[in-house]
Amino acid sequence: MIKVITGNEAAAYGALLSRPDVVTAYPITPQSRISEQLSEFYAQGLLQGKFVNVESEVAAIGYVIGASSAGVRVFTATASQGLAIMHEQLHWASGSCLPIVMANVNRPIAAPWNLVCDQTDSLSQRDTGWMQFYCESNQEVLDTVIQAYRISEMVDIPSMVCLDGVFLSLTSESTDIPEQEKVDEYLPPYAPEYLVPEPDRRYKIYEKRPAEAGGYDWNVSYLGVRYEQHKRESKCVEAVLKANREYEKLFGRGYPPVEEYKCEDADVVVLASGSHAGTCRDVIDELRNGGYKVGLVKLKMFRPFPKELVRNALTGRKKVAVIERDISVGQCGIFYQETNWAMNGKMGDKSVGLYGFVSGLGGADITPELIKKAILFTINEDPPDDDVIWLGLPEKEIADEYDQRSIKIY
Repeated sequence: MIKVITGNEAAAYGALLSRPDVVTAYPITPQSRISEQLSEFYAQGLLQGKFVNVESEVAAIGYVIGASSAGVRVFTATASQGLAIMHEQLHWASGSCLPIVMANVNRPIAAPWNLVCDQTDSLSQRDTGWMQFYCESNQEVLDTVIQAYRISEMVDIPSMVCLDGVFLSLTSESTDIPEQEKVDEYLPPYAPEYLVPEPDRRYKIYEKRPAEAGGYDWNVSYLGVRYEQHKRESKCVEAVLKANREYEKLFGRGYPPVEEYKCEDADVVVLASGSHAGTCRDVIDELRNGGYKVGLVKLKMFRPFPKELVRNALTGRKKVAVIERDISVGQCGIFYQETNWAMNGKMGDKSVGLYGFVSGLGGADITPELIKKAILFTINEDPPDDDVIWLGLPEKEIADEYDQRSIKIY
């Protein structure tokens, strides 16, 4: 069934089709429609699980942690400040190996106050142990929520499905809503082998000592738990690839963790993630028609960072322009940072020139004109000393007295 729906509604349909037993709802702009749509499904009798109106973001994540610990499938959603409030519990969920799925509608973290879009909110949670997936379209949002359950329940790692605020969450697109029977074929009922999230039942290295010696050796145990968690996180890319292959076979569409577009002979590629990846495709097509050998590498999966897939996609390129909607203040863009780590490691191709463009913060448009300027700058200029190339700042700006080297493209 094809419907014209927003990204928020697409996330809600993805959750509905996944048959969660518990859904918690707490509104925050620009995510509130997810909760509203799920409440409508519940009122109509379509959502068979328990729908819980909670009093805060802390309650929302705490409730699904408790429910998931009891062995049922759960869903919640948030954005921006709400995600930041959940920070402590995000660590608890991943450390307890709970396959929670949460939609996060990307919105800036205040101050200054902003209700539109950038991806710093979820990227600032990159060390909490959650898988993170970034979506280009509303169709991808719906499909990724369903896939996220399959992946999380395979590896016992929670998933965060990220969609750009306003650009996807409040924008309507034609979206294919799959039949429930086919989703049930892809996503069987959740039936965990154990219910209580005791680390000694999930991690083999969790050490016990005799009671007279003090019970648990907490220092050794914690180190072992983190070792096992890191080992599982490092291998979960295989589960993502498997789940995507199965989805593509059933539904005729898929979303690899790293996707190449017109990269066969590309000397220069753009690396992008989120809704502006679609705009990059149009610019790539235009420049290709003009004789430029350029391509796009779309990074759907950010955590765990699929470094081998990224290396395969970027090795042998002359230059890579990373265009992103985030900033690690005082350092550089976060996607650029991770890509630089991957390419400069012992297995990376250090000859690839990396250019880090930061743009679109606070909901500013990443227009085709800006993307084209970034690509042409990458083609024609040597990599700058500075790790941040500001793309799209106002033409009349105050001179930066602290960093005269800062590069700005208008």
